[in-house]
Amino acid sequence: MRNLVLTGFMGTGKTSVGRAVALRLGRPFVDMDEEIEVRTGKTISRIFAEDGEAAFRTLEAALCRELGARRGVVVATGGGALVDPVNRACFAASSTLVCLQASAVTLASRVHGGEDRPLLSAGDTGADIARLLAARRAAYTSIPWQIDTTEQALEDVVDAVVALADVHTLPIAHPAGAYDIHIGHDTLKYLGGAIRAAGIPEGSRVAIVTNDVVAPLWGDAVGDALRAAGFRPVMCVLPDGEAHKTLETVQLLYGALVQADLNRHDTVLALGGGVTGDIAGFAAATYMRGVRLVQVPTSLLAMTDASVGAKTGVDLPQGKNLVGAFKQPELVFVDMAVLETLPAAEVRSGLAEVIKHGLIGDSDLFEALAGTIPADARAIGADLLARSIQVKINIVQEDPWESGRRAVLNLGHTVGHALELLSGYQLRHGEAVAIGMVASARIAERMWRTGEGLSDRVINLLSAMGLPVMCPPWPVSEIWEAMRHDKKRQRARLRWVLPRAIGRVELCDDVPEALVTDVLLELGAHA
Repeated sequence: MRNLVLTGFMGTGKTSVGRAVALRLGRPFVDMDEEIEVRTGKTISRIFAEDGEAAFRTLEAALCRELGARRGVVVATGGGALVDPVNRACFAASSTLVCLQASAVTLASRVHGGEDRPLLSAGDTGADIARLLAARRAAYTSIPWQIDTTEQALEDVVDAVVALADVHTLPIAHPAGAYDIHIGHDTLKYLGGAIRAAGIPEGSRVAIVTNDVVAPLWGDAVGDALRAAGFRPVMCVLPDGEAHKTLETVQLLYGALVQADLNRHDTVLALGGGVTGDIAGFAAATYMRGVRLVQVPTSLLAMTDASVGAKTGVDLPQGKNLVGAFKQPELVFVDMAVLETLPAAEVRSGLAEVIKHGLIGDSDLFEALAGTIPADARAIGADLLARSIQVKINIVQEDPWESGRRAVLNLGHTVGHALELLSGYQLRHGEAVAIGMVASARIAERMWRTGEGLSDRVINLLSAMGLPVMCPPWPVSEIWEAMRHDKKRQRARLRWVLPRAIGRVELCDDVPEALVTDVLLELGAHA
């Protein structure tokens, strides 16, 4: 359980909100200033007066280290506690940081200089507030979750903070740096603050690249969130569907970015499913030799897979994703509330990739999915999604350029991509991968690489989730021809990912063609 840490300027309501949040959640509450006073037997003002501010900051830093090592605590910091990046780092791995804000006029009405506020003079409090706010602005805006308490009732602020208690933040490192993946529910309104916290300059342009299905649903909300954080959004709407994942569409997008006057200091934001993310990411990697990228996936498939790991690309008539580039985002922002507008069939397609991640590297995730099959696929929780994403994070951090270990993420894709191609991309990606996973499990059993019955367990879970497990009645020869165009083949051989057990897979380049043919026929293909 992550800590929930409230910070912000004096007078924003950290202590009163924190106490109410802790009571609501049934968690311990620590007010850092009060804790320091208890431990030293002195008021904060006395510590400042007798020992100096530096001594107080030392006590504060030690308490940040101590609390950062705990779990499940609600913490209200002093207004300057997290100005120090070292103190922020103490909480980063274990805590969700929330910055409370209020207008300067509101703060001046709430706080007064004197004994209880050693950093404010008894006279011109407004000038002191303005000076301190300016000095701390960069530190406060580095925190992604921002809540304005100006003219807000206490209960409303508490509701907003409690809603953030379930946010998951997964860090991911790559050769050029790192970024965060935020996973929450009904969090789209915080997107602008999260982008600003990721280091994207306030006031810069953000090209929202989306499609004609997603734009009417979420385009305005994203634009509003960006404007509220001081960005200048422009909308670039593409046609929806895998059929438009082409170089021609990318060229149209380049034209829209030029028309929007996007420069190398600006940002492309992908708002949509995997197709939109791939197109926008490829454009961001190549437009003006590279601009910043933010991924805001709106499908479960994109949330758990396509938006993570930096692979972008488009299709050619000969095959899927044959042209592409690696492009690391500055941020991946997942609001699971957007799944409410996604057709159930699309969510089921995404569940195939969640199941795939359990089969590759998290047997407990696979078992949890098998034990909690939702009546509606959209009911998958943030916890399970975070576990699925963590499997991919672990693998792509080990192999960021897809030179070895990362190939295991292609479980089910050798057959799956071929089926997508043959269907003219009418077969959903997750549906094709589901069939491909069954084929891989059957092949593994026939080659004695896994225990008998594993494929039945895979089939049972996929079927329970409403996913297909049988191959369309297409000729095996056509499936083979499509598989031979797979970019993951090794020289003249196809590379297969085969399960050895739930949670463990291996790569194999020596699967006999006759065995693959037999399995495809068993699954419904025609001779």
